[in-house]
Amino acid sequence: MEYELLKIGDKAPEFSIPDYEGNLHSLSDFNNNIIMWFFPKANTPGWIIEGKGFRDEFQNFENSNVQILGVSADAIKKQKKFGDKQSFQYPLLSDENHEMLMAYGVWGKKKFMGREYMGISRVTYVIDENGV
Repeated sequence: MEYELLKIGDKAPEFSIPDYEGNLHSLSDFNNNIIMWFFPKANTPGWIIEGKGFRDEFQNFENSNVQILGVSADAIKKQKKFGDKQSFQYPLLSDENHEMLMAYGVWGKKKFMGREYMGISRVTYVIDENGV
């Protein structure tokens, strides 16, 4: 089954998934703007660079009342290793059952070198304080 990406003006789906410390996070927990970046796999070069970009600009985002959230299907333990190794100051959320990933339209069929598989698309959403 294919899922559609959210469009500008869509209400962001509610979720409740753990971070790498095991703490649950839900969309309704936040009353500020959110940048939510989805990455296919922790500790791979492209995602390290993207994550470091958010890390290096973290204070600017925080000063602007913006929460950064990283999301993948990696296990909590792998997320923790990734976050600790890269000194990320923001939560990395783990959606191992893919429910939140499907709701946000980022889980689907991918192709690489002629092989098809299910995975996460590289997507970043900006969600305002109203969840849109």
